[in-house]
Amino acid sequence: MKKIFVFIAMLSLLTSCNNDDADMIAIDNPEIVLNIPKGFPEINSFASLNKPTKYGAELGEKLFSDKRFSADNTISCASCHIQANAFADHNAQAIGIQDRVGLRNAPSLQNLLFLKFYNWDGSKLQLETQPLVPIITHEEMDSSILEVIGKIKDDADYKVLFRKAFGDSEINPDRIYKSIAQFEYTLISSNSKYDKVKRNEGETFTESELEGYKTFQQKCASCHSGELFTDQSFRNIGFPLNKDTNEAGRGRVTGIASDFMSFRVPSLRNIEYTAPYGSFGQFADLKSVLDYFDKGVLDSDNLDPIFKNNGKRIPLSETEKTNLIAFMKTLSDKQFVGK
Repeated sequence: MKKIFVFIAMLSLLTSCNNDDADMIAIDNPEIVLNIPKGFPEINSFASLNKPTKYGAELGEKLFSDKRFSADNTISCASCHIQANAFADHNAQAIGIQDRVGLRNAPSLQNLLFLKFYNWDGSKLQLETQPLVPIITHEEMDSSILEVIGKIKDDADYKVLFRKAFGDSEINPDRIYKSIAQFEYTLISSNSKYDKVKRNEGETFTESELEGYKTFQQKCASCHSGELFTDQSFRNIGFPLNKDTNEAGRGRVTGIASDFMSFRVPSLRNIEYTAPYGSFGQFADLKSVLDYFDKGVLDSDNLDPIFKNNGKRIPLSETEKTNLIAFMKTLSDKQFVGK
């Protein structure tokens, strides 16, 4: 009788372990220890609420590369944010499904953990709310988060990863956004030649790089300051205008006239890999940018004082331009871009 009772108890235990119960099995999902570089700014306040974990970031990277996020299954986040280009691309303006041309140049994705604002116009303060923008934008993925979930909800690999990342296999918008952000928070670039020189790791600047660094400190560092090489401000620096009537720069977000055609100062890290330059790829290469600064920028009522008070230009000799470009290339992190 005792043996029969034990058998029944074991059978009951086995049959109760259905898929729903299996979802609740504890998973070891450790937090990723991020290497915060010395001298970098404080992390974005929202990032502390969504710290990257082993499986959260792994899930985020898989979602980042999934073309099912677009209406016709041809475009993923990784289509416009390519690692070899510091998670940017070489198109003047982002190209979405059916070769639709977006409003702006695809920005590089690096050191997002430390940024206060996201997108060219700073329309997002929280990285977790950013992925919805390309998903629903007509010129990009032209889809919806519910459509995306409908496509991936029966994917066995995703069910396993969602369970590992969040404790059960439920797929919902909040978890998708959080996991993509977790992956993006891990994209820290701080191992360029410049960094190695600063850390006294046996690297030294060439004469041209050193002279370029001196010119940079004199003529560029007021905007491209700190270890991110951006002060994260919004400025109108008189670049050629995007004639798309939907464009107004930061003014598109704030509705303030003085923010018209102001854009977030981009980081110069990995600038060598992210051509073309400007909010809609106005310049094919770095030399073109420096030539434009030297010859004079477009005037406007809200032109940044750095230009407004100095004849609308940053005077640069040809030698200074050559040396500046040499220095900017020391900000290239080959390990980060996989080269």
